[in-house]
Amino acid sequence: MNMSAYKAASQSYASLDLETSINSASPHKLIVMLYEGAITSLLKAKALMEHKQIAQKGQEISRAISIIDEGLASCLNEEQGGDIAKNLAGLYEYMSRRLMQANLENNVEIIDEVIKLLSDLREAWEQIGTTLNPAQVAAATEEIALEALPANFNGGGTSSPEATTPVSYGKV
Repeated sequence: MNMSAYKAASQSYASLDLETSINSASPHKLIVMLYEGAITSLLKAKALMEHKQIAQKGQEISRAISIIDEGLASCLNEEQGGDIAKNLAGLYEYMSRRLMQANLENNVEIIDEVIKLLSDLREAWEQIGTTLNPAQVAAATEEIALEALPANFNGGGTSSPEATTPVSYGKV
Protein backbone atom coordinates (compact mmCIF):
# COMPACT_ATOMS: atom_id res chain seq x y z
CA MET A 1 0.00 0.00 0.00
CA ASN A 2 1.52 3.33 -1.04
CA MET A 3 1.55 6.35 1.28
CA SER A 4 -1.38 8.19 -0.32
CA ALA A 5 -3.58 5.07 -0.22
CA TYR A 6 -2.62 4.53 3.41
CA LYS A 7 -3.44 8.15 4.26
CA ALA A 8 -6.84 7.93 2.51
CA ALA A 9 -7.68 4.67 4.30
CA SER A 10 -6.59 6.13 7.62
CA GLN A 11 -8.74 9.25 7.14
CA SER A 12 -11.70 7.12 6.12
CA TYR A 13 -11.33 4.97 9.23
CA ALA A 14 -10.99 8.04 11.48
CA SER A 15 -14.11 9.56 9.94
CA LEU A 16 -16.08 6.33 10.42
CA ASP A 17 -14.80 5.99 13.98
CA LEU A 18 -15.87 9.57 14.78
CA GLU A 19 -19.29 9.05 13.20
CA THR A 20 -19.79 5.86 15.22
CA SER A 21 -18.74 7.65 18.41
CA ILE A 22 -21.16 10.50 17.76
CA ASN A 23 -24.08 8.22 16.91
CA SER A 24 -23.63 6.15 20.07
CA ALA A 25 -22.83 9.02 22.46
CA SER A 26 -25.16 10.34 25.14
CA PRO A 27 -25.93 14.08 25.17
CA HIS A 28 -23.43 14.39 28.03
CA LYS A 29 -20.70 12.67 26.03
CA LEU A 30 -21.45 14.84 22.98
CA ILE A 31 -20.76 17.97 25.04
CA VAL A 32 -17.45 16.49 26.20
CA MET A 33 -16.61 15.64 22.57
CA LEU A 34 -17.35 19.23 21.52
CA TYR A 35 -14.95 20.53 24.17
CA GLU A 36 -12.32 18.04 23.02
CA GLY A 37 -12.81 19.02 19.37
CA ALA A 38 -12.37 22.72 20.12
CA ILE A 39 -9.27 22.05 22.22
CA THR A 40 -7.77 19.84 19.50
CA SER A 41 -8.35 22.52 16.85
CA LEU A 42 -6.69 25.13 19.04
CA LEU A 43 -3.67 22.91 19.70
CA LYS A 44 -3.34 22.42 15.94
CA ALA A 45 -3.68 26.19 15.43
CA LYS A 46 -0.82 26.82 17.85
CA ALA A 47 1.43 24.37 16.00
CA LEU A 48 0.49 25.88 12.65
CA MET A 49 1.14 29.37 14.00
CA GLU A 50 4.63 28.33 15.10
CA HIS A 51 5.32 26.97 11.59
CA LYS A 52 4.04 30.20 9.97
CA GLN A 53 1.17 28.36 8.23
CA ILE A 54 -1.20 31.28 8.63
CA ALA A 55 -4.06 30.14 6.39
CA GLN A 56 -4.28 26.71 8.03
CA LYS A 57 -4.00 28.33 11.48
CA GLY A 58 -6.97 30.51 10.64
CA GLN A 59 -8.97 27.47 9.55
CA GLU A 60 -8.32 25.68 12.85
CA ILE A 61 -9.23 28.75 14.91
CA SER A 62 -12.39 29.15 12.82
CA ARG A 63 -13.21 25.50 13.44
CA ALA A 64 -12.84 26.02 17.21
CA ILE A 65 -15.04 29.13 17.08
CA SER A 66 -17.67 27.16 15.14
CA ILE A 67 -17.61 24.39 17.73
CA ILE A 68 -18.05 26.93 20.52
CA ASP A 69 -20.74 29.01 18.76
CA GLU A 70 -22.64 26.40 16.77
CA GLY A 71 -22.06 23.43 19.05
CA LEU A 72 -21.72 24.42 22.67
CA ALA A 73 -23.51 27.79 22.80
CA SER A 74 -26.35 26.85 20.49
CA CYS A 75 -27.17 23.81 22.62
CA LEU A 76 -27.64 25.76 25.85
CA ASN A 77 -31.18 25.86 27.16
CA GLU A 78 -31.40 29.11 29.11
CA GLU A 79 -35.00 28.42 30.23
CA GLN A 80 -34.03 25.24 32.06
CA GLY A 81 -30.42 26.17 32.83
CA GLY A 82 -31.20 29.66 34.15
CA ASP A 83 -28.30 31.82 35.27
CA ILE A 84 -25.76 29.05 34.83
CA ALA A 85 -26.65 28.66 31.15
CA LYS A 86 -26.62 32.45 30.72
CA ASN A 87 -23.17 32.68 32.27
CA LEU A 88 -21.92 29.86 30.07
CA ALA A 89 -23.36 31.63 27.02
CA GLY A 90 -21.45 34.74 28.04
CA LEU A 91 -18.28 32.74 28.55
CA TYR A 92 -18.63 31.10 25.13
CA GLU A 93 -19.11 34.53 23.54
CA TYR A 94 -16.02 35.79 25.36
CA MET A 95 -13.96 32.81 24.14
CA SER A 96 -15.06 33.37 20.54
CA ARG A 97 -14.09 37.06 20.69
CA ARG A 98 -10.72 36.18 22.22
CA LEU A 99 -10.07 33.61 19.49
CA MET A 100 -10.84 36.17 16.79
CA GLN A 101 -8.33 38.46 18.46
CA ALA A 102 -5.76 35.65 18.70
CA ASN A 103 -6.21 34.93 15.00
CA LEU A 104 -5.69 38.58 14.01
CA GLU A 105 -2.68 39.05 16.29
CA ASN A 106 -1.17 35.55 15.98
CA ASN A 107 -1.26 35.48 19.77
CA VAL A 108 -0.46 32.11 21.32
CA GLU A 109 -1.15 33.35 24.86
CA ILE A 110 -4.80 34.05 24.02
CA ILE A 111 -5.16 30.60 22.50
CA ASP A 112 -3.66 29.12 25.69
CA GLU A 113 -6.18 31.12 27.75
CA VAL A 114 -9.11 29.68 25.79
CA ILE A 115 -7.67 26.16 25.89
CA LYS A 116 -7.49 26.46 29.69
CA LEU A 117 -11.11 27.63 29.90
CA LEU A 118 -12.31 24.83 27.62
CA SER A 119 -10.25 22.25 29.54
CA ASP A 120 -11.70 23.35 32.87
CA LEU A 121 -15.24 23.17 31.51
CA ARG A 122 -14.59 19.78 29.89
CA GLU A 123 -13.29 18.48 33.21
CA ALA A 124 -16.45 19.65 34.98
CA TRP A 125 -18.63 17.94 32.37
CA GLU A 126 -16.60 14.73 32.59
CA GLN A 127 -17.51 14.59 36.28
CA ILE A 128 -21.24 14.46 35.52
CA GLY A 129 -21.41 10.73 34.97
CA THR A 130 -18.86 9.77 37.58
CA THR A 131 -18.69 11.34 41.03
CA LEU A 132 -20.80 14.50 41.16
CA ASN A 133 -24.54 14.87 41.19
CA PRO A 134 -26.06 17.39 38.74
CA ALA A 135 -26.30 20.14 41.38
CA GLN A 136 -22.59 19.81 42.18
CA VAL A 137 -21.68 19.86 38.49
CA ALA A 138 -23.86 22.94 37.99
CA ALA A 139 -22.14 24.71 40.87
CA ALA A 140 -18.66 23.77 39.61
CA THR A 141 -19.48 24.77 36.05
CA GLU A 142 -20.92 28.09 37.17
CA GLU A 143 -17.90 28.78 39.35
CA ILE A 144 -15.58 28.19 36.38
CA ALA A 145 -17.72 30.40 34.16
CA LEU A 146 -17.86 33.22 36.72
CA GLU A 147 -14.12 33.09 37.44
CA ALA A 148 -13.26 33.18 33.75
CA LEU A 149 -15.45 36.12 32.79
CA PRO A 150 -13.82 39.55 32.72
CA ALA A 151 -14.61 41.72 35.75
CA ASN A 152 -16.74 44.12 33.70
CA PHE A 153 -18.83 41.39 32.05
CA ASN A 154 -22.56 41.54 32.72
CA GLY A 155 -24.25 38.44 31.41
CA GLY A 156 -27.59 39.37 32.87
CA GLY A 157 -27.49 36.72 35.57
CA THR A 158 -27.28 37.12 39.32
CA SER A 159 -26.24 33.62 40.19
CA SER A 160 -23.98 32.31 42.88
CA PRO A 161 -21.69 29.26 43.10
CA GLU A 162 -24.26 27.64 45.38
CA ALA A 163 -26.74 27.28 42.53
CA THR A 164 -28.54 23.98 42.35
CA THR A 165 -30.19 24.22 38.93
CA PRO A 166 -28.51 21.83 36.49
CA VAL A 167 -27.28 23.26 33.22
CA SER A 168 -29.47 21.96 30.46
CA TYR A 169 -28.23 21.17 26.99
CA GLY A 170 -31.75 20.17 26.02
CA LYS A 171 -31.29 20.57 22.26
CA VAL A 172 -28.47 18.05 22.01
